[in-house]
Amino acid sequence: MRRTLFHPRLAALFRDHLGQDVFRLEPDTVGVAGHEAADRILAARRATETERPTFKPLHGRSISRGEASSVMRTVGGDVREALQGPRPRPEDVDLSGVWPLRGHLFLRDLILGQDPYRLRILMSRNLELTPKLTWSVIAAGAALPGRPGRRGARSTGLAGLTADAGGYHERRYAMGMYRRAAAPLCFTVSTLVANALWLGSPFDPDTPNRHILHEAMRLLPPSWNILRNASPEYPAVDDRIGVGDDVLVLPLLSHRDPKLWEDPHAFRPERWQTLDPDTAPGYLPFGHSSERCWGRHMVMPLAELLLDLVRGAGLDLSPDQGSAKVPLLGLLGVEDVRLTKARRRAAS
Repeated sequence: MRRTLFHPRLAALFRDHLGQDVFRLEPDTVGVAGHEAADRILAARRATETERPTFKPLHGRSISRGEASSVMRTVGGDVREALQGPRPRPEDVDLSGVWPLRGHLFLRDLILGQDPYRLRILMSRNLELTPKLTWSVIAAGAALPGRPGRRGARSTGLAGLTADAGGYHERRYAMGMYRRAAAPLCFTVSTLVANALWLGSPFDPDTPNRHILHEAMRLLPPSWNILRNASPEYPAVDDRIGVGDDVLVLPLLSHRDPKLWEDPHAFRPERWQTLDPDTAPGYLPFGHSSERCWGRHMVMPLAELLLDLVRGAGLDLSPDQGSAKVPLLGLLGVEDVRLTKARRRAAS
């Protein structure tokens, strides 16, 4: 029996608020888990620049929606090119080891493997430890001579954007955008696949990867909360929200609401044979229909490829691992999951 050990604050949300609609979390913060209330809140207005998870202001400089859209189109082209290249074979890729790190490294090399080292180092998961470390590495890379995404090299379109940066401050900004666009993609996909493996492996061979991934995102949504800062629209939507209240919409809870899901805590990918992930009430792995995550069309194909390679290689969770922790910070996911070659039964 595998035990998923949630951080105490996450466990407290399950214990105190699962199945509730709108409730107070802090003196100035209201939690929303009911799907109808969440729909109204998220549809009331678009996210501001400080509420967008990827494209918040960078070095105090606002990132317009047009610029953010252009960057995402560029990285989307890089992902499509990587997926259209020679398909890796399970026997040629070693995905055993500690996840989600192992999957993250594979994706980094698949998509960004030809980029200069000073850009690829920005993909290190160690940089998640502190923003100061991240910006120290970016500052050092921007100070080096030459342009990091030089034209003519076999690099990604995303790296090419840094070649247009003409001075230290512009290079630093461009390298920051490189990390903002590429790192969350690889982090999200590798975490999603690690979650799926932990929650359901070994899988029935007839179960589609997409059903497995949708169910993994239901139980462990990559973004377990969606923050909206205090806004005059919200008291008008629901009088339980005050004029000074921030709002925290909680997919972590709506994804397990017993009013919405049969056997809500069980990993049952077969439920997605009849459910539409775009319309299932309370299901928000990529945000609300009014403002979906721009990267979702990249996440799913990459996650399906990665999961397909793991299944094709006959990898499974280490039989010695009985529990995995889910930390509070960052993407919602299990950490330090160990994959090994599955043991085969001896022929009788």
